Amino acid sequence: MHYFIIAGEASGDLHGSFLIEAIKARDPETIITFLGGDKMAAAAGSAPVIHCNDMAFMGFSEVLRNIGTISRNMTSARQAIELAAPDCLILIDYPSFNLKMAAFARKLGIPVYYYISPKIWAWKKWRVRDIRRDVRMVFSILPFEPTFYKSHKARAVYVGNPSVGEVDAELSYLQPRPEFLKTNHLPDKPLIALMPGSRRSEIRNNLEIMLDAAKRFPASKAVIIGAPGTPDALYAACGAAGIPVLRASHATAILAHCRAALVTSGTATLETALAGVPQVVLYRANGSRISYRLMSAILDIKYVSLPNLIADRGIIPELLLHNCTADNAAKELAPLLQPDSAARTAQLEGYAAMRAALGTADAPANTAKAIISDLARIKSSR
Repeated sequence: MHYFIIAGEASGDLHGSFLIEAIKARDPETIITFLGGDKMAAAAGSAPVIHCNDMAFMGFSEVLRNIGTISRNMTSARQAIELAAPDCLILIDYPSFNLKMAAFARKLGIPVYYYISPKIWAWKKWRVRDIRRDVRMVFSILPFEPTFYKSHKARAVYVGNPSVGEVDAELSYLQPRPEFLKTNHLPDKPLIALMPGSRRSEIRNNLEIMLDAAKRFPASKAVIIGAPGTPDALYAACGAAGIPVLRASHATAILAHCRAALVTSGTATLETALAGVPQVVLYRANGSRISYRLMSAILDIKYVSLPNLIADRGIIPELLLHNCTADNAAKELAPLLQPDSAARTAQLEGYAAMRAALGTADAPANTAKAIISDLARIKSSR
């Protein structure tokens, strides 16, 4: 069967690559057309229609500056879907773009599946109407999401969280620490991982604060975990000249050697938690109190980071907007760098509870199996 998959950013590219592998393992006649990145290209054995590096725009101002590119991407995606005439369309997060593609595919009679739901339960709940109308099934990777969808009469099932297997696989063949330090020319000091996000706007907004906080701990060494497709020059332009930028196929290969981390809110917070690395979550944006009040009024959730949402309690500190300062980050980071501090122990215990809530189900395999079975039912009913 022919599967058309759309992922618009780095985390979706990673999860999409594992889904492609799972589909190919179950369907010997798999054909893949996709929008995504290098990892999906490696799994599919072909190039993307559009690379996700040319799609990852976030925030009103960045979207406005790139509105021409976004419009051309949408046109190209619609043309590619119509030309491919796939058996199904599989969407990975990236809702502003993907929900438009879902509506287009439905009108063509193409079954639509959503793998890794957009976080509409946090804000823009009205989007559930579009999902209910255009998407046959949401394959959720967060255990609390199906309840939300079912309450709005949309079909959803929890398939497990793919980050669990991805992180555990990395941990199973981790490079010994002395070898890791030697390979990366690092001193034998506690490492502080800086993860400012994958989008340019995130990096510009958050990296300077991370750097300012980390330099207050001279007994430790800060390292940046580079995002796929992000050039070292961008980090340097944001004040990180002289700070090592480390890269790996998965961030866990670096994270696991770090004492603590400063992380921009997103999928990276979950990966950091699964790797067992205490963290402080930062999200600066424009940093205004007015924006904070607006965000608090719009969001229907108590937390923004995935570990806290999954555990339904405040495992890790969240420094948002005007609270996201170097002083606050350093204050929260200090006890996490101490091996036996109460704050560090509490985070690690919280991580264990979060892992238990996620379970060990193989998300890509479960999703691939369900999609293939559903497509078979559709074909047999025609």
